[in-house]
Amino acid sequence: MNDLRPLEAIKYYYGQVLSGTKDILTSACCSAEAMPAYIRPLLADIHPEVKDRFYGCGSPFPPALEGRTVLDLGSGAGRDVYLMSRLVGPTGRVIGVDMTDEQLEVARRHIEYHTRVFGYSSPNVEFRTGYIEDLASAGIADASVDLVVSNCVMNLSPDKPRAFSELFRVLKPGGELYFSDVYVDRRLDPGLRDDPVLLGECLAGAMYREDFRRLMAELGCHDFRVIASTPITVGNPELEARLGLATFHSTTIRAFKLDLEDRCEDYGQVAWYRGGIAGQPHAFVLDDHHRFEINRPMLVCGNTADMLSRTRYAPFFEVHGDKRVHLGAFDCSTPQLNPPVSMGPGGQSVPTLSEASGACIPGSGCC
Repeated sequence: MNDLRPLEAIKYYYGQVLSGTKDILTSACCSAEAMPAYIRPLLADIHPEVKDRFYGCGSPFPPALEGRTVLDLGSGAGRDVYLMSRLVGPTGRVIGVDMTDEQLEVARRHIEYHTRVFGYSSPNVEFRTGYIEDLASAGIADASVDLVVSNCVMNLSPDKPRAFSELFRVLKPGGELYFSDVYVDRRLDPGLRDDPVLLGECLAGAMYREDFRRLMAELGCHDFRVIASTPITVGNPELEARLGLATFHSTTIRAFKLDLEDRCEDYGQVAWYRGGIAGQPHAFVLDDHHRFEINRPMLVCGNTADMLSRTRYAPFFEVHGDKRVHLGAFDCSTPQLNPPVSMGPGGQSVPTLSEASGACIPGSGCC
C-alpha cells in the first residue's frame, strides 16, 4: 500500500476517538437497514460490550450458511462475526480481519463467552490482525472461503482496486461477496480524505456508485445485485458544509465469483424456489426486484440462472433450460412473477419462452 496515512487516521479514530456507538456523529456508521427477522433474536446472546462497539451501516447476513467458511473484513469488536458464528453452526468457521488493536482486543476477549453461550464444544471463530488490501499477510489463502462479508468498511480503504481484488482472490469459485457500504452520487474532493472525522464517519472515502460499477467490471464482475439502499442523514452542519450537495446511501450488495455476461440475456430459462432455506420459508430474495416465491416459476436471465444454479443456493432451486438457444436481450425492467405457463412432464407448470425485449445492464438497478 502506497500511503498508510489514511489507515493510521482510521485506526486512531476507531481505536482512540470512538469508545462506543454513542460517539458517532452521523448516521453513516449506524445500521440503517433492518436486520432479517430470524436473526434479530440472536442479538440477545451477543455480549453487551461487543454490541456497544459496533459501527456498521447495514445488515450483511445472507442465508444458507450452515457449515460454510465466512470471512468478515473490518470485523471490529466482532458483533457480525459472532452472529455469523450462530448462522454457520458448529461445523462452520468465521474469520474476522481487522487492523485496529483496540477493537480486536474486545473481540478476542469474548470468544470463550460466546462459545459457552452458543453451546459449542470449541470456538468456531478467530480474529486476525491485517489489512483488507493484503489478506495474504493475514493468512487467507486463494479460493479458501465461501462468503466474504463486510459492514461499512470498504469505503475506508485507500486502495479500493487492490482491496476488491483480494476479495475475489480468496473466494472459492461460486462463492459470494455480500456487503454493506456507503456510496455517493458524485466524485468527492480527494482532499476530504485528510479530514479524520469525515473519513472515520465513512463519508470521505465513499465511492461514486458509477466508479464502483466500473471497478467491478474491471475485476471481471460484470453483474452485481443491489439488495437494499437507504439514504444517509449527515445531520451535522459543519460536516454538511464541507460535503456540499453530495448525497449518500447505505447500500447492501451481493456479487458472485462467477463468469457472468455484462448484459442480461434471454435463453428461455425458468427458476423457482423449492424452499428449505432457514429463515426463508415462503420466499427467497435474490435482490431488490427478484423475489422468488416458493413453487412459483419465474422467467430469469442467464446470469440469474447461474447465480441460483452454480452457487450454494443450487440445492434449493429448480432451474430449467440451458444456454444452447439465445433469444435476445432479457427484459427485466419488471419482475415476471406470473409468466404464461404450459404443462410439463408430471403436470408441473412450466412457463413458455419469454418474448423479451430491451436490454438490461447488470448493476444498473434493473437487474
